Amino acid sequence: MVLVSIQVMRRTVGSDGRTAREPGQGLTAAAISVVARATGHLAVLPVTCLLVVLVDTKVMSSKSPSTAPASAPVNLFGEGKLVAPYQVFARRYRSRSFAELIGQDSIANTLRNAITLGRTAHAYLFCGTRGVGKTSMARIFARALNAIDSLSERDAIAQSILRGEDLDVIEIDGASNRGVDDARDLIAGAGLAPARSPYKIYIIDEVHMLTQPAFNALLKTMEEPPAHVKFILCTTEPHKVPATIQSRCQRFDFRSIPTSLIAEHLARVLADEKLTADEVVLLQVARLANGSMRDGLSLLDRLVAASSGHLSQTLAREVLGLPDEELLESLMRAIACGDPAGGLTAAASLLEAGMSPEHALDTIAARLRDCLLVRTCGAETAMVDLPRESRQQLAQHAEHFDPPALVHLITLCDGAVRNVRGSSVPRALFDAVVARLCMSEHFVTAATLLSSRAESPNEKKK
Repeated sequence: MVLVSIQVMRRTVGSDGRTAREPGQGLTAAAISVVARATGHLAVLPVTCLLVVLVDTKVMSSKSPSTAPASAPVNLFGEGKLVAPYQVFARRYRSRSFAELIGQDSIANTLRNAITLGRTAHAYLFCGTRGVGKTSMARIFARALNAIDSLSERDAIAQSILRGEDLDVIEIDGASNRGVDDARDLIAGAGLAPARSPYKIYIIDEVHMLTQPAFNALLKTMEEPPAHVKFILCTTEPHKVPATIQSRCQRFDFRSIPTSLIAEHLARVLADEKLTADEVVLLQVARLANGSMRDGLSLLDRLVAASSGHLSQTLAREVLGLPDEELLESLMRAIACGDPAGGLTAAASLLEAGMSPEHALDTIAARLRDCLLVRTCGAETAMVDLPRESRQQLAQHAEHFDPPALVHLITLCDGAVRNVRGSSVPRALFDAVVARLCMSEHFVTAATLLSSRAESPNEKKK
């Protein structure tokens, strides 16, 4: 890293103005411009430090250029301290071993056994949604293959692989290196021996973004690569990867991480950070993550940045736009008791709190889904991600419905979301749906209607 002292002066008409002006620049233009001269020296600092530029300002007035005093060196960053940059949770708490990978135990065990038995393939295809550990698994697998005990620089190699900076583990972004020329460069580099490790490993992220000519160029190399080359392809859309490429790889499908495991990991992160949080907040963040650990850590990072040490439900509502649990509870009570006035009042409060009609309907559908699971599977079912108190309240609401009615109400919310998005009067449709949910017992069910139609011919014959 370089430490540079810079002297800044204002150009003036005179010797400085004449000698410092650019070709074709008049004296007037030179007089109002600024010239900077490096007057310091170079210094080598640790790579973990930030660049600090010390500026020696010597501003010379056109009226009294010889009397303007030079100011002391100024640190642009305030106090002159070298501070390491902040690292987000998604990077700081990234998995570093097979045991730390969450929710992918079967894949981790398979790869670990393959290394132990010496049966590693030359190409792998990791498939799954975002944030489930594909790239982390690829790095950990590459470290297990290349950072062997016999190497004198084993620890340095292991750390560089996990950082994505190793010479023999080349990470390629398929979205920005997708052409046939990039594929040819990869093939040419694959023929070279690794610098210091047993294998040269290519990790191609978002491999489905490669063009068809690029895939065709890789076919022969991926079928019979050099003995020192291995490929790890990662993708969120495996259906876009040609079958000819998939047939040359061992495919592993990464599952979405369960909400309970995400919540447990978030709790461990907060414990390491010496922070606290309400249980319901962790469950809400885990549900919003939708099976992605990276999304969950990113949401948690936002909450921590806005908190003062404790993550409360009020903070989660303000930062993440979550619904007020009391209002949602009032709405569910109105639906269960058949109270349209109470339901419309609670729904209006949700919209006034900042929720859109689509988001409100999605939230109602999710809570009705919880009612359905509690009604059919019991209050202690693991499929419902709610605290114990909320489970008890939900069980009381679920007693007012039968499972077919809940299925109908969920379907009604889903259809209403699509209609609301394209309607010129979304609020009217939203209020109509809420009233319909509250008056569901007054409407004839589909089963009753079909049964009446089936019995009507017999009655006519009589």
